[in-house]
Amino acid sequence: MQAIEVRNLRKEFRVQKNREGLKGAVQDLFRREYNQVRAVKDISFQIPKGEICGYIGENGAGKSTTIKMLTGILVPTSGDIRVNGYIPFQEREKFVRGIGVVFGQRSQLWWDIGVIESFQLLKKVYRVPEADFKKRLDELVERLQLSELLARPVRKLSLGQRMRCELAASLLHNPQIVFLDEPTIGLDIVVKTEIREFLKQMNQRYETTILLTTHDLQDIEALCSRVIMLDDGRIIYDGGLEELKAKWGKGKEVILQFAEAVSIERLRELTQGLEVQWSLDNELTAKVWIPQQRANVSEVLSRVVSVTSIEDIKIVETNTDDIVREIYQSGSAETKQAREAAAAQEEEVHRHA
Repeated sequence: MQAIEVRNLRKEFRVQKNREGLKGAVQDLFRREYNQVRAVKDISFQIPKGEICGYIGENGAGKSTTIKMLTGILVPTSGDIRVNGYIPFQEREKFVRGIGVVFGQRSQLWWDIGVIESFQLLKKVYRVPEADFKKRLDELVERLQLSELLARPVRKLSLGQRMRCELAASLLHNPQIVFLDEPTIGLDIVVKTEIREFLKQMNQRYETTILLTTHDLQDIEALCSRVIMLDDGRIIYDGGLEELKAKWGKGKEVILQFAEAVSIERLRELTQGLEVQWSLDNELTAKVWIPQQRANVSEVLSRVVSVTSIEDIKIVETNTDDIVREIYQSGSAETKQAREAAAAQEEEVHRHA
């Protein structure tokens, strides 16, 4: 079953053109001119029930605009949306009962009243029966450690405390789908880790579908098996996180701790014929860079381990941040893949020339 279905989704905005100078300002008073800006450009995707999907992109890529259409805040210019089987902007009252939303920089809690009073108001908004509300509240208070915060006004909470309360508020009515827009922005690493663990538990226990937009790619690595990447209003990648690393990662670095002193010449001799690069930190510690698709980690290690004594091995994966940054700089995932294929073909031609 698909929790979210998007087909040929487009959103255009009419933006006023401001003419320069005093004369232009006067003209703008009487006759305004507008530009048509397309923020989301005919995108399509499906998210099945129970999936945690990362929705990433640089500022202005169209992430927040998409989320606002999916939650019914904005009406699409064209295209089809189904969320929980509903058209968000048309069937608003029924639709909102099945979703939860957290916008990291906006609050759904009332600023000057106690947290528990905000929760009571949200219970009425979502029409949650008292028994269900109490059971759900008790669980959220325990899991998110909110007992000491319930009586405090929201304005007296730290950012981390408020975000834990925002998460609870979005889940009080046990929604089937949760939209999280930058839920860990500005938080310290301890609070981020707590929130990630909580979201994983909620997903596993209730099969809650989560669409997560974030600039913190550690959120993506910790939570998501799938990534949709947006650039200039278009989807440039939709697939698994591991597949993203495998296809566009540059390679792996392996750090080896030896029991006895070893020379870089000996290591190069052992891996002769493999396209790897060795460096020596000291006589007992060496690093080997293994380029993607040029050499195999297991082959490199089997050659070294068979004739030397190893005390410790650490494999350092390519950082997701670096992969995503390189894809954006190249224009798109497809562009990068095509370019690498062309480069490999050219190298093959030179090799046989």
